[in-house]
Amino acid sequence: MTTENGKLRAQFCRCMAITISHLSYPSVHPQSYHWIRDNTPEDSRIMAWWDYGYQLTQIANRTTIADGNTWNHEHIALLGRALTSPEKEGHRISRHLADYILVWAGGGGDDVAKSPHLARIANSVYRDMCPGDPTCSNFGYTAQGQPSKMMRESMLYKLHSHGLAPGVVADPNRFREQYSSKFGKCRVFKILSVSKESKEWVANPANRKCDIPGGWYCPGQYPPGMQKILSEKKDFSQLEDFNYKGEKDSEYQKQYFENLERKKLGQGMERTEKPKKQPWKPNKDLSIEQIDEINKYWADSETTSQMWQLISQNKVKELIEILSDYPEAAHSRSADGRGPMFWALEFGNEKIARILRKIGVSTTVKDEQGVTPLDLMKETNEL
Repeated sequence: MTTENGKLRAQFCRCMAITISHLSYPSVHPQSYHWIRDNTPEDSRIMAWWDYGYQLTQIANRTTIADGNTWNHEHIALLGRALTSPEKEGHRISRHLADYILVWAGGGGDDVAKSPHLARIANSVYRDMCPGDPTCSNFGYTAQGQPSKMMRESMLYKLHSHGLAPGVVADPNRFREQYSSKFGKCRVFKILSVSKESKEWVANPANRKCDIPGGWYCPGQYPPGMQKILSEKKDFSQLEDFNYKGEKDSEYQKQYFENLERKKLGQGMERTEKPKKQPWKPNKDLSIEQIDEINKYWADSETTSQMWQLISQNKVKELIEILSDYPEAAHSRSADGRGPMFWALEFGNEKIARILRKIGVSTTVKDEQGVTPLDLMKETNEL
């Protein structure tokens, strides 16, 4: 095949992939990509999961970190690691790779819904993501539909739910929200403290690695600032990769499929030690400032609906399971200003009320009518 024919074939494959990308994956409004095109510098690099790569390139006319033709599994795993790592670690990686992060937050098949798969892909190369657990069972949703501790702490979740879920705020020293579409389905954050050295190194033509001088096939190279992160990876090999001459990672993949089967059967991961018996308390404490911030946010949401349902049915065990990893839910307020403490006292659930008081839920906050939980308790006692 001639070089010219090779270029035409690549262009044809690229066009086909663009078409498939638009048909197969959720697309944010074109206005969002137009905003990126019109409001970011031309040399901006946009980090997003690879599903949206072609859309960013073709509509926003910006460089993307990965797209549907990125066949480098280790690179996709690095992207997954940045998005699903704790916020500080995710920023440590992304500041060397991108200037902005785009997040799809439209519900259903949005980025948080996909994120357990991202974590598993990341762990296939960076084994410290989920040590001894190839399926990353601790990254996802609990049986009650709440994000697990590992998911809540991830950079992706912080950006996805910033200012939307009670108590979730992206670190203002690392990220700044720049754009949100009309219904909040597309969000764009500027990465703060971007590594100038890494950006200049990648932009320098002398650091390009091409098959021939001036050629179009130029596999990317990571800047030197990424070396510490890259030293932690273990290149991935599929069992059916007959051309691979290195050591096959069959034990890891065997454990992966065994864990998947266990999850199907609802057995979950085996405990390595028995939990210690001690007075219950959440796995994390909220500051007074955090609680005050949550109390300012009034809206009917999945969290308030779930809290009302559990309290109205006096499901103490299920409530404790949620509050253990997600104490913010105890302070959530519905659109009328009422929340868990109001409902616990309305239904006369004293045990739940004690649990809520133990983690700092106020009995003196007012709803839209100026009524406090304490008022409800007085009414109940009078009856």
